[in-house]
Amino acid sequence: MILLRHGQSEFNLHFTQTRRDPGIEDPSLTDLGREQARAAGQALRDAGIRRIITSPYTRTLQTTAHVLEAIDAPVLINPLVRERYAFACDIGTPRTELAMRWPDHGFDHLDEVWWPPAEETADSIIGRARRFRAEMAAVDGWEDTLVVTHWGFILSLTGQSVMNGQWLRCDPRAEGPATITWKA
Repeated sequence: MILLRHGQSEFNLHFTQTRRDPGIEDPSLTDLGREQARAAGQALRDAGIRRIITSPYTRTLQTTAHVLEAIDAPVLINPLVRERYAFACDIGTPRTELAMRWPDHGFDHLDEVWWPPAEETADSIIGRARRFRAEMAAVDGWEDTLVVTHWGFILSLTGQSVMNGQWLRCDPRAEGPATITWKA
């Protein structure tokens, strides 16, 4: 499968400059983030992608929309691939509002509030990454799947830190990272 980190968000822009939480809930992509998403779609257009799994955050849904300009594939919303809940940007948008904004996607399987109520521990996101790895390893066609996700989830799944708009391949049958260093 291919893991794609969403394009730069308003949160990423401000946090990178100040290293402080700017208090932006469920941020949208910046102009640069939209360009990164389009570039990723173009770069991956011949990768044989037949399915896209995306997190329910606005920044991943917007990234997915731009990827879909180059790749025709069904989209599945999966909160398992969401970011580690640690900042204001990790407060999501309620399911009913997401369904109105993104009518072509299915959100019925989500709880109205699908993100955690409090900061998520490192062990929690690592556990989610392990569950997702096991689920994907059991699915036919994991090789043809693009997962639009987040820095913390990719780090938990692979041990690698990627920049906005970057992607990497991941074999879910392989063992996950032995250690993870939590720094951006």
